[in-house]
Amino acid sequence: MLLGAHEGIAGGVSTAFARAEEDGAECLQIFTRNARGWAAKPLEAGEIARFRAEARRTGLPAAAHASYLVNAAAGDPEIRRKSWAGLADELARCEQLGLFALVFHPGSNPDEAEGLKLAAEGMAHALEAAPGQVKLLIETTAGQGASLGHTFEQLAAIRDAIPAGLRRRTGVCVDTCHLFSAGYDLTTDEGYEATIARLDRTLGLGLVHAFHLNDSKKALGSRVDRHEHIGEGTLGLSPFRRLVNDQRFARTPGFLETDLRFRENLSVLRSLIA
Repeated sequence: MLLGAHEGIAGGVSTAFARAEEDGAECLQIFTRNARGWAAKPLEAGEIARFRAEARRTGLPAAAHASYLVNAAAGDPEIRRKSWAGLADELARCEQLGLFALVFHPGSNPDEAEGLKLAAEGMAHALEAAPGQVKLLIETTAGQGASLGHTFEQLAAIRDAIPAGLRRRTGVCVDTCHLFSAGYDLTTDEGYEATIARLDRTLGLGLVHAFHLNDSKKALGSRVDRHEHIGEGTLGLSPFRRLVNDQRFARTPGFLETDLRFRENLSVLRSLIA
C-alpha cells in the first residue's frame, strides 16, 4: 500500500506536496476548496501550473476529498441542487489539477431507496458536467443517522444505477474507521477476510481505488464516525497490520485523516510491514 495523508493547502493547493514530503508520505489527499462552504473562487492558472509542476517533481499520486456540505442524496431540492453543482465543480477542479480521484460521501436521506437513487443521479450529473479521467469515488460511511453508504450493498446499488458509459469513472474509497463503526469487524483474521471477501463479491476489489486509514474512538457497530490515531482506538494495530501487508492492495493509496500527527502515524503503519 502507498501510505500518505490528507495534507493542508494553506498558501495554495500546490503547497500540499511539500507538507507531504515533510511527513514522509507516498501519496496525498487534499481539499481543492473550502470544505465547509458552498462558494469557491476558481483556481488560478498560475496555481494550477505550480500544482502540476509539484506533482511531476515529487511523483506523488494525489486525490481530493469533496466538501462536507455535499449531500447528493438530499430530499430537499435546494440542498440537492447545491450539492450536485458543488460535486460537479469539484470534479472539474480535480481535472484541472490532474488528480486521480475525488472522494465523496453519498449523503443522507431517511428514505433509503430514494436516497440511493438520488446519489446515483448526482454522480451522473457531475460526471457528465466534468468530462475527463478523474474517478469519482464513493466513500464507505459509518451510517450515522440517515447516512447512506454504510454497507457494500448500498454502494453497489448507487453505482449500478449510474449509466454504463459514466460508470467506468466511478469506484470506492474504503475508510477503516467507518467500516468498523458500520459493523464490519476487522480485528480478527476471520473478520478481516470475511469483510474483504464480501467487498469483492459485492463490488469487486478492482473498484477500490483508495483507503482512508483511521482508527476509531467508538465501538464496533456504533454507527458513529470518530477518528483516532493508528493503534490508539478500538480497532488497534492488527487490522492495519493485515491491510498494509495485503498484496491485493500493494499499489493502492491509503490516506491518513488523523489530524496533526501524520509523520508519527505513518511511522506506526510502516512498522507493521512484514
